[in-house]
Amino acid sequence: MDRVQKKELVGTLHQTFTETPIILVTRNLGLSVSKVTELRRQARAVGASFRVTKNRLTKLALDGTQYTDLGAMLKGPCVITTSKDPVSAAKFLSNFAKDNDKLEILGGAMGKTILDAKGVKTLAELPSLDELRAKIIGLVQAPATKLAQLTSAPAGKLARVISAYATKEAA
Repeated sequence: MDRVQKKELVGTLHQTFTETPIILVTRNLGLSVSKVTELRRQARAVGASFRVTKNRLTKLALDGTQYTDLGAMLKGPCVITTSKDPVSAAKFLSNFAKDNDKLEILGGAMGKTILDAKGVKTLAELPSLDELRAKIIGLVQAPATKLAQLTSAPAGKLARVISAYATKEAA
């Protein structure tokens, strides 16, 4: 990369870091190209970005953002993952790291809060945004369903009683 490309990359990373609510840092300990491709595919599926960058350029991009303290984690072959949904990004990385010992979760940051590896794993155990939405919808719909059942139950009983009298008189 020449100097102009490096400046463009730092600018792009800086913009991404100012817009994203979470950044996760992992260490690549020799993942094959096919595994990295699979990891990128999984990241895109959950709306995350999985990016291998030079540590020096990443530190430059972190300057002036709320994630400045994250630069201390950038040692060795690091990978930066950003996402709009913190839980889904942490969840897919934790699941991948369980199956592959060549991907080590170092930590990350949510806003100004620095997370260690245990913090990222704890975050991964939380329900995702879609799961929370489904639970809320279920809770909102449950009373309406019960109310509909209660209002239709007396009418159903009345219909069965009338039907029983009608069959009795017909016999």
